[in-house]
Amino acid sequence: MVVDQLSPAEVDRLFHALADATRRDIVRRVLVHEQSIGELARRYPMSVTAVQKHVAVLVEAGLVTKNRRGREQRVSGRPETVRTAQRLLDELEQVWRERFDRMGSVLAGPTTQEEPT
Repeated sequence: MVVDQLSPAEVDRLFHALADATRRDIVRRVLVHEQSIGELARRYPMSVTAVQKHVAVLVEAGLVTKNRRGREQRVSGRPETVRTAQRLLDELEQVWRERFDRMGSVLAGPTTQEEPT
């Protein structure tokens, strides 16, 4: 199970990072192609510093990497971490499906057979 491979703190960091719409959008953009912090900042109604803080959260969660090229900081997506998040969600979905199936069985109750008259 993927849940067993990550510590609770790592799972928390991953989903905390994905909980914000701006960070999700940054991940989506840098998965398509690498972008500089400045390029990203032009897309949002916030300061470059605010975008840098969002990127730092994503780096900490392992969703993106940040590399310096000359004067630019370039941000790239890490698809393997996005796949890990998807596997975690798939595992949780399976747990809930099993619970709903068991609940359905309990609510249906035992089947009774009609006695011959």
